[in-house]
Amino acid sequence: MDVKHIFFDLDHTLWDFDKNSKLTFQQIFQEQNIKLNIDDFLKVYMPVNLKYWKLYREDKISKSDLRFNRLKEVFDALNYKVTPNLIHLISDLYIKYLSTYNHLFDNTVEILKYLQQKYELHIITNGFEEIQNKKLQNSGIANYFNQIITSESIGLKKPNSKVFEFALDKVKTVPENAIMIGDSYEADVLGALNSGMLAIHFTSEIKENSGVLTINNLINLKDYL
Repeated sequence: MDVKHIFFDLDHTLWDFDKNSKLTFQQIFQEQNIKLNIDDFLKVYMPVNLKYWKLYREDKISKSDLRFNRLKEVFDALNYKVTPNLIHLISDLYIKYLSTYNHLFDNTVEILKYLQQKYELHIITNGFEEIQNKKLQNSGIANYFNQIITSESIGLKKPNSKVFEFALDKVKTVPENAIMIGDSYEADVLGALNSGMLAIHFTSEIKENSGVLTINNLINLKDYL
């Protein structure tokens, strides 16, 4: 490998989305007097959220549809009565509060310090523009990255190969000199591979013979990079 540039996904890869999201909902439920057990809520919410993000990636729903309908579907499934106005309020508060919680995955800072000495580091994320930069700043890792590329800023979403082509052009490199690291096999791994880049899949679900290098702890990157 002749890697010079490393592109990271943010949510579920460096920034512990599930933990921070849980803390955010806990705060909102307390403030709005929503009488639901947070773990019961999240058990339904997490797969629903993934479903809606997939639809969003595929341009089948809008950003506003994602933000509203994922919550409505969960409250409906739990038979918990909420008004549309309250759903909109929860959605707005979620975006407002989410970046105030900044738990990172184990060894995130250590591996970024290590890699920064050898490579240029960048972010490619499908997350919403107004919150991703806040997550990076508030969690203290923004200074490790040269370029922050969000799907909203370019009007395209991973796994669209044009996202990766844009990123490569932005940092003035070629696919053979770049690698993508992310949690989504579809958006991060296949998207990068289809663009001619290398890819590493960060996941707790190690699958044998997937044909892709897989790690379950960021510190394992030291073995390859």
